[in-house]
Amino acid sequence: MNVRGILAIYRFEMARTARTLMQSIVSPVISTCLYFVVFGAAIGSRITEVDGVSYGSFIVPGLIMLSLLTQSVSNASFGIYFPRFSGTIYEILSAPVSYLEIVIGYAGAAATKSVILGLIILATAGFFVPLQVAHPFAMLGFLLLTSVTFSLLGFIIGIWADGFEKLQIVPLLVITPLTFLGGTFYSIDMLPPIWQKISLLNPVVYLISGFRWAFYDKGDVSILASVAMSVVFLGICLALIAWIFKTGYRLKD
Repeated sequence: MNVRGILAIYRFEMARTARTLMQSIVSPVISTCLYFVVFGAAIGSRITEVDGVSYGSFIVPGLIMLSLLTQSVSNASFGIYFPRFSGTIYEILSAPVSYLEIVIGYAGAAATKSVILGLIILATAGFFVPLQVAHPFAMLGFLLLTSVTFSLLGFIIGIWADGFEKLQIVPLLVITPLTFLGGTFYSIDMLPPIWQKISLLNPVVYLISGFRWAFYDKGDVSILASVAMSVVFLGICLALIAWIFKTGYRLKD
């Protein structure tokens, strides 16, 4: 394993985050704080509790997951797309680093940024609502697993995209709507029965439910189903990346 090669890619990506701190960290944190103010104060005054948890506290896991998914995808997709756009991807492909090491470098950096962002939002939420974490290790595990999985998805999108517009299509038209409809602001038990069944087709429901279970020991689906769905999604992303490097899809065009 070429550890130096991995660290070189990782440090380069983390340095890019330091140069764009306002966009990478500050802006998502401020946006999430506004959600706390608007939804926690305005709607929270009408919906006092959900599953025995105050509404302001109930939406915290969903809001963290919303930022985590979108930022993981955005960071990883831009990280690998820009070398393709500038032509420097050939320097990386010809360097003495394997495909696996390239993925670890880019996806590892994107996942690290997302985990840091998630922990900052969690700490910030404590200023607005009372928080409890019933299963802290499970919470950290879900945070890490989700960040890695969606960073891999972002890596795939960065390879697939042939323009800056396509980098935004999946996060804006797929990830964000699925997250909003995945129980970020409500429990799917509050929906009519037919919509509850339809919601179970949304994979983000399992991610948010599992993450919320780590906080309040309650979720819309069982914790085993949440873990299983996360692992399956991770496996699909790994399989797609293996296929991309095996075939050279969009890398050697």
